[in-house]
Amino acid sequence: MNEEQHGSASDGAGNNGSSWADSDMTVKVATVGVIVVGAAIIEAALIPGMIVGAAAMLAPKYMPKLTSGLQPMFRSMVRGAYKVGRKAREAAAEAKEQVHDIVAEVHAEDASAATDVKTPPAA
Repeated sequence: MNEEQHGSASDGAGNNGSSWADSDMTVKVATVGVIVVGAAIIEAALIPGMIVGAAAMLAPKYMPKLTSGLQPMFRSMVRGAYKVGRKAREAAAEAKEQVHDIVAEVHAEDASAATDVKTPPAA
């Protein structure tokens, strides 16, 4: 009979354990709320630091979920940056080629003008 009572007590404790965990979370949330309200009343400048602290506390729990959700967006950003860089290199090479063509034309014009000045007119 002692074992039966112990078994039923553990079953009851299992149910109470989950409700205790819920009430524990409620107590934590209420405590944080009271602290935030108190900080706002005493010194509003403390609130950003408290938010950063809360984020640091929650980061290990939610970071894996967040990273798996952000990974596709990060990949598309990297692909986009790579494509933009490649297009920028192509545009720079095109501009460089055009500048070289213009410089070559100017040199050719200068050379032909110099040749026209040096040669005497035909009689």
